[in-house]
Amino acid sequence: MGPTTPTSDQDDELHESVSRPARPGRLSALRAALDDGAVRSAERMLRNLHPAEIAQLLESLPQSRREIVWELIDPELDGDVLVELSDEVRANLIREMEPEELAAATEDMEVDDLADLIADLPETVTQQLLHNMDQQDRERLSRVLEWPEDCAGGLMSTDTVSVRADVALEVVQRYLRMRGELPERTDRLFVVDRHDRFLGTITLSSLLTADPETMVGATLDPEAPRITPQTSAGEVSQIFRDRDLVSAPVVDETGTLLGRITIDDVVDVIAEEAAHEVMAGAGLRDEEDVFASIVPSTRRRILWLGINLFTAMLGGLVVQRFEGTVEKVAALAVLMPVVASMGGIAGTQTVTLIIRGLALGQVEWRDARWLLWREIGVSALTGTAMALIVGAITIAWLGTWKVAPIIGAAMVVNLFTAAVVGVMGPLTLRRLSIDPAVSAGVILTTFTDCIGFATLLGLGTLFLT
Repeated sequence: MGPTTPTSDQDDELHESVSRPARPGRLSALRAALDDGAVRSAERMLRNLHPAEIAQLLESLPQSRREIVWELIDPELDGDVLVELSDEVRANLIREMEPEELAAATEDMEVDDLADLIADLPETVTQQLLHNMDQQDRERLSRVLEWPEDCAGGLMSTDTVSVRADVALEVVQRYLRMRGELPERTDRLFVVDRHDRFLGTITLSSLLTADPETMVGATLDPEAPRITPQTSAGEVSQIFRDRDLVSAPVVDETGTLLGRITIDDVVDVIAEEAAHEVMAGAGLRDEEDVFASIVPSTRRRILWLGINLFTAMLGGLVVQRFEGTVEKVAALAVLMPVVASMGGIAGTQTVTLIIRGLALGQVEWRDARWLLWREIGVSALTGTAMALIVGAITIAWLGTWKVAPIIGAAMVVNLFTAAVVGVMGPLTLRRLSIDPAVSAGVILTTFTDCIGFATLLGLGTLFLT
């Protein structure tokens, strides 16, 4: 086949995508319009953006400008934009909205989107929404709210299309034409029995290409992946990645079809997991507002800083025990940061590797022994190499060989410590149901600093004083 010539519609779409400025450019243009007082121009820019893009723009603005932009958004998009916002920014905006505005914004929202918002809504607005819903929607919302938001039950949408196995494909096709539309991202229909028990799936491609007289039961896939509502969000994302899924059914322990999860929900989970690893490692909340005011930001960070201060003081106490040695051999004070830094970096590499393996489901407690010996072997080789290099540098720098064996031995011991703590720290924390992304770094720093200083100064005390 030759190359496909784009139609005029495709050409227009291509021209629009090429001519449309990148998101940072649109943000700069919007800020410039606000600076110039060009409110109408800013309003026109907002009309051409998707709700997700508007949400990202709002999160990229200081609080004062955020409120101005929020007032310029088409009220019909308020609910869609609120769903896309991070928890903290959304909660702040909701607090400033009148109950009538909130009721109007959430009136026609999808049930699964409303479930994401309802915890942030005032009680009066929630009651009004429930009162205005029909019985079926109330039951669907209740079904979603039964489950925590970080599991399959909380992620699922109850908007599904199910068919019976004992009907012909032609009947299903007529039913779909009569229905008129399908839920977004529908790539398969769910096959159930008369009691709504899940039997399997039939893809839309099979529905369209198979003989219309074929029965649904003859074309369904009984081995199609099914997810229990208790499955964690991380496991759900792993299933979607492994199976290349667009959608998957959520089925309870009795086999009853509860709803479905679609790829857009999983993409959000993956993005949140990535953000969690970055933010938790620094002791911050996943969705902390970068433009949050001073007092709340200080309150959130001071605990983490206090913990780090305590661990740093432990290292200081170790050094104090060897104060006399440091006074007699000043070179050891110069070399202490080298030992601590090398141990910290080596341990961070190991911790990062283990936490990534835990997040991807590649590492479990039973792998601890093998991983520990592997990292000990790596630390032995890298420690020896670094010890030789640092020893040679020390001899050239200080003009004496006496300190070189001590700094070399301290380096080997500290890299060994980093390997042990780097493997066992995250695994033990996970076994205790503590998030290793938050705590493993503090534990690692404490051990490598204290043991590194104690080894260097202890050996210095024995052999140099």
